Amino acid sequence: MRSVTLLLAAGLAGVLAAAAGCAPSDESDTAAPAASGSGGPATSCAPAQLKTVAAGRLTVGTDDPVYPPWFAGNKPESGEGFEAAVAYAVAGKLGYTKDQVTWTRVTFNNAIAPGPKTFDFDINEFSITEERKQAVDFSSPYYDVTQTVIALKNSKIAGAKRIADLKDAKLGAQVGTTSYRSITEVVKPSAGPAVYNNNDDAKKALQNGQIDGLVVDLPTAFYITGAEITDAAIIGQLPPTTGTPEQFGLVLDKGSRLTGCVSGAVDALRTDGTLQRLQQQWLSAAQGAPTLA
Repeated sequence: MRSVTLLLAAGLAGVLAAAAGCAPSDESDTAAPAASGSGGPATSCAPAQLKTVAAGRLTVGTDDPVYPPWFAGNKPESGEGFEAAVAYAVAGKLGYTKDQVTWTRVTFNNAIAPGPKTFDFDINEFSITEERKQAVDFSSPYYDVTQTVIALKNSKIAGAKRIADLKDAKLGAQVGTTSYRSITEVVKPSAGPAVYNNNDDAKKALQNGQIDGLVVDLPTAFYITGAEITDAAIIGQLPPTTGTPEQFGLVLDKGSRLTGCVSGAVDALRTDGTLQRLQQQWLSAAQGAPTLA
């Protein structure tokens, strides 16, 4: 949905070697300890050892508002929606119970801007990019994503089968997102992309016929076409801007002592099948869209 959802590019596979995890930030040559894959945290990643924003609690950031299928009802504390569920699963791997998790609202841009954070990690469809890693840390990726074009069913691009069929289309996306970058780097339409501050504005532009198509991530595309703009349809998925899939990661403060532990928790959730199960539970509809070549 806003996969940088603010200048994003190539995804990153595997554990990100960002800061020294649980070790002090001035000990960057020491490997950060990771959470245990057996279900509980490693000793050095246990809550009593973690230097969190609030002692004994895990503070998780996200935007306001947040949308399905990532969250339900703009209430991340409910644990409903893919990213809400992932956040609580990470917390559980680190040894925190649900009532030890505090949510704080942080705008997308502020979350990835340089400077101290008011959260321990933020989850908000952040694509992992080398540019962003200059300002913040990322956890291991928890989701691989593709960008998707949606259009009204009576749009001139409704029958598009190839990227070439979109060359004369007016496409829109939220500012600074991977969706925007996919337009400029993959589609390269003759008309420049229309840019919007948020997806709500972009959706209105689509409904009003100001743009021919809207580019968003695939799960969001299924939600928009299934629940919000029922006279819209998915045209197809776009190939990645590079050969590596775009991936979402949790954002942490640059040089955070938590990075290694949080990455270890994400890795453990991937290994034990939790991430796949949560994708099936919350993103199961996001399958089957054709890929535009």
